[in-house]
Amino acid sequence: MNIRQMLERQEHQLLHPAAAFSDRSRGRRHPARPCPVRPAFQHDRDKILHCKSFRRLLHKTQVFLAPRGDHYRTRMTHTLEVSQIARTLARALRLNEQLTEAIALGHDLGHTPFGHAGEAVLARLMPGGFRHVEQSVRVVEELENGGQGLNLTREVVDGIARHSKGRGHIVRGAAERLPLTLEGQLVRIADIVAYVNHDTDDALRGEVLRLSDIPRPLLKTLGRTHSQRIARAVKDVLASTNLDREPRVRMSAEMEQAIAEMRDFLWENVYDNPTVHDEFIKCQRMLEELFGLLLERDELYRQLLGHAPDGSRERRRRAVCDFVAGMTDRYAIGLFERIYLPQPWPLEMIRV
Repeated sequence: MNIRQMLERQEHQLLHPAAAFSDRSRGRRHPARPCPVRPAFQHDRDKILHCKSFRRLLHKTQVFLAPRGDHYRTRMTHTLEVSQIARTLARALRLNEQLTEAIALGHDLGHTPFGHAGEAVLARLMPGGFRHVEQSVRVVEELENGGQGLNLTREVVDGIARHSKGRGHIVRGAAERLPLTLEGQLVRIADIVAYVNHDTDDALRGEVLRLSDIPRPLLKTLGRTHSQRIARAVKDVLASTNLDREPRVRMSAEMEQAIAEMRDFLWENVYDNPTVHDEFIKCQRMLEELFGLLLERDELYRQLLGHAPDGSRERRRRAVCDFVAGMTDRYAIGLFERIYLPQPWPLEMIRV
């Protein structure tokens, strides 16, 4: 018996019968030899953690564009907070923590630069639209690892594909829209718990909101501080979920309603606030310009994508979309400046 097999046996001893077990995975897109040390979901977690798309999350906007303060969230810190909340729930419910963490770390790999403002640009420019959820799946299935993808288990890919709620229900609604695994359902909940709370925290820090602006009933249900809000949401999920009775992660109607109302409040008062929104208008124009240049200028396309335009206009547009979606905020700004702003003349070129 090797180390992986020993760890797989431990899962059957420790986890709830409704959990996802590594040795019962639905498999990968391409057959692969199992790692002798790591169970399948742990192996997936490591693949995501070490990929380039994950590292780029550090310089992608969550809410505030290139904030000067050191304590504002980025897409990376959002991902880590989602992972922490989801893992806390998984351990308490005796679900598979490795699978939960893999889904959480991979759920936002397809996010654009400049947050939802960048996503809105690509949605306008791409026939059929653009959704970061679908792009996250595309990243792990096709784009990473030199175009080979990460070859993750189907459970992880499914959790990534179904993590987003948009502005719909969190845990209620049609079962077919929920992830296939309970671990994926945990990440779906942890995602909104994390961003509703940390976006509120950042808005208060940036003085876009005052605590007195938040409706009192929401403060009463959710809490007045960041830690209070997360603790109450986590405890509510644990109190509402009984896996012995029903294999589904639950949240009380009161808590789900409060979180949904807080999400709507943030859209109206933070995400669309002129202090936040006006700068993103500039970012959107910049991405539109870069997208158009890459679509029309063969030399720039070759220089940046590393190969000549290949095939139809549709395939070129798809390649440009993948490239722009993968940019960090600072790369996009730097590229735009390099193309459009005059650069200092190199000293070695100056002749007396």
